[in-house]
Formats: sequence, structure tokens, C-alpha cells
Amino acid sequence: MKFGVVVFPGSNCDSDMLHVIGQVMGQEVIELWHKETALPDFKKGDCILLPGGFSYGDYLRCGAIASHSPIMKSVIEFARNGGYLFGICNGFQILCETGLLPGALLRNTNQRFICKNVHLRAASNNTALTSRVNLAEPLKIPIAHAEGRYYADADTLKQLQDNDQILFRYCNEQGEVTTAANPNGSVDHIAGICNAGRNVFGMMPHPERASEGILGNTDGRILFESLLATAGQAV
Repeated sequence: MKFGVVVFPGSNCDSDMLHVIGQVMGQEVIELWHKETALPDFKKGDCILLPGGFSYGDYLRCGAIASHSPIMKSVIEFARNGGYLFGICNGFQILCETGLLPGALLRNTNQRFICKNVHLRAASNNTALTSRVNLAEPLKIPIAHAEGRYYADADTLKQLQDNDQILFRYCNEQGEVTTAANPNGSVDHIAGICNAGRNVFGMMPHPERASEGILGNTDGRILFESLLATAGQAV
């Protein structure tokens, strides 16, 4: 399975992602500059990653300008042809701006930047990203965002629920999904979703920051292991 990490002006988690995929998971990974117009030798079964950060300084709206970068035309086509596409934090915002994922990411309810560990509970095993996650066991994953409040209208939310497209909800350490455990006010406590085709994933928390022992937390590694297992590779 080949991975590509798209780098926009203002990306600041690209090096973390390159390290985790290449050094921690031992997979082939290349850097993709936002001005490129093609994806070199990527095929269905490979994965493009949109990392966190502040693409284009978060001007207009978070992810709005990045969604129109030259490389995104090829990235969108890749996803529509069944390739895996995973956006984290700013990457999730970009995916919503492109329309590949429904909804939007709004300002946190406290109107402040939040950087801390939170707990998530996986809501579905029916995706490549979550196939190995224990639904009963919460994951501790850090967040770092000011515009992380997921919003979708009532019809879209019902569609997400009916189609099993909600991947993660914020919860407490015991795995209970509560208002107190929701750090940003996201509707239905949503921390991550997928598209109807189940090949495009977006989440606000940063699993790449919780994927190796030296950091004292490996809860995020299970998501990358799930992707690789789906591709038929031994982990």
C-alpha cells in the first residue's frame, strides 16, 4: 500500500505523518506538493493523506483555499475512483470544503483554540479505517484546533446515522458519550465521519500524534493498522 502526504502552505503535521507512515508503520510514503497536478503511480488501494495545520493561513474559511489547490483535482478524482483518502484536522476541513464529505467544521463553542488529549469511541467497524478498532474501548487521541465543531443539518445527520457513516464520537475515559466530554460542541458529539462509498475519512483528532511508544500513547496506531489490514498486508 502506497501513501502520499499532501503538503499545503501552512501544513504543520505533514512531517509527523510522513514519519509515522514511513518509519513507524514501515510503509512506502511520498510527499506531494500542493502545486503538483498529478498523483504519481497511485492506484485504487493506495491512500492519500491530508494532514493537519493551517493551510493558507486559514484565510476565508479553514480549508477553503486548499480545496482549490492544483493537486486537489487529481486527489478528488482519485477518491471518486475508489482510492482511500484520509483527512485529519485541517485535512478534514478541506474534505468538507471539497464536498467529498458532508457538513462543515465551525468555531469551537468556547471560541478558543483547544489543544489536549480527548477520548473517542468508535461508532462503526464497517470501514477500512476502523475495521480493527474495539467499539467498546475508548481511544485517547490529542486534538489541536479552533474550528473543530462538526455541524450538519438534520437531514444530513440522519443520513449519516442511517448509512453508518459516523466513525467516532467524543466520550469520557469510561467510554460514555456525554456533553461534558465533547470538547468543541460538535453535533451528536461527532469527531469523525466517512463518505457513503466508505473510502474517504475525516476526523479532527490526531492519531499520528498517538502512534508510537516514545510519546507514551499508541492508541492512534490502530487506525493505520486497520488501513493496512484492509489492503491485505500483515501488520
